[in-house]
Amino acid sequence: MFKKYWLPLVLQALLLFFNFTTVHSVTLAFSDQDIQVVINGNSSLKLVASAPLTEDATIRFTYQIGDGNIEFYQQDSELIENLPNVTIKNGTKDITVFIVGKNPGHLTLGVNSNSSSFENLEDTFLLVTIVQNSALVIISSVIGWIYFAAWTISFYPQVYENFRRKSVVGLNFDFLGLNITGFFTYGLFNIGMYWIPEVENDYKKLHPRGINPVELNDVIFTIHAVFITAVTIIQCLIYKRDMQRVSIVARVLLVGIWLFVAVALIVALCKTITWLTYLYYFSYIKLGITLIKYIPQAYMNFRRKSTEGWSIGNVLLDFTGGSFSILQMFLLSYNNDDWGSIFGNPTKFGLGFFSILFDILFIIQHYILYRHHASYEILIDSPEKDIEDVLKPSST
Repeated sequence: MFKKYWLPLVLQALLLFFNFTTVHSVTLAFSDQDIQVVINGNSSLKLVASAPLTEDATIRFTYQIGDGNIEFYQQDSELIENLPNVTIKNGTKDITVFIVGKNPGHLTLGVNSNSSSFENLEDTFLLVTIVQNSALVIISSVIGWIYFAAWTISFYPQVYENFRRKSVVGLNFDFLGLNITGFFTYGLFNIGMYWIPEVENDYKKLHPRGINPVELNDVIFTIHAVFITAVTIIQCLIYKRDMQRVSIVARVLLVGIWLFVAVALIVALCKTITWLTYLYYFSYIKLGITLIKYIPQAYMNFRRKSTEGWSIGNVLLDFTGGSFSILQMFLLSYNNDDWGSIFGNPTKFGLGFFSILFDILFIIQHYILYRHHASYEILIDSPEKDIEDVLKPSST
């Protein structure tokens, strides 16, 4: 008799064990990772369990302002209306949450529960941005596409200029070397952040409630930038270039950069630093190169008293992209009442502003200072001198 019923009993025991483990492995997630809410407006989304619950579960909401670890159940920041406790019923797996904006700002919404059904609730969070005007959100998005397009197209006028002239005389090779190094390292940073799981895990450990700052368009842009800059360098190999070459200073700098990259790679392979830290080194290289890459071209124009060979179209498009980028930063800061994103972390703003200053300098050189100095003659005193020393303006 026992043998007749032992199999059903075992199956029931296994089923109970499976249900027990299922109950204790339920996770919660918001249907969106981040939302925008207009002041006095509302937005709804779902709070979804990974499996139907076997008991009623009451959910309380927590609030976090800024990057700190301060969480509180009674909202005192007045960014959104207080959210009441909600209950996910037995046998169901989701519930609708309504969020009403009160004042502009940023808020991280989390959850907590006394129910034993859930695990890893610290990973359940929603980034809420409360804005003053919905029209500014649309305008900001349009501006974003404008500067993305301007920066993407800005590489092509120089390529066309070289092709039209069948010459790269006037285009500084130090600038090209620094530019492709900057974009290549930045591309490695973006690809690593976007596609490598180990790096994403490192970022999540460092920023538990942060969203990966690298998006697909960042990856595509840098890959395109490396490609089109490489095309420009190939033009330097096949078109007339006279005595132009990469200066000794630039060579030493570039070799130093790649030696640093190689040493840091060995350190990362030895597990002394994380791969995320290693990739951050690439972003620092890009930032540093952005600060200095235009200096050789500006100085070359000054020595030659001419901008011939250096495409003004590239400059105008870069100026457009940089200006709209900074405009977007101000619009977002006003709309979110978050001026600290500009003045509290001035790196991005400073780099953009610095690039615009160089664009203005190039515009002044092209249209004012050297407007009537398009032609020049080459005076070669020594083959060992840099191109800046051997190109002199003509007397015509």
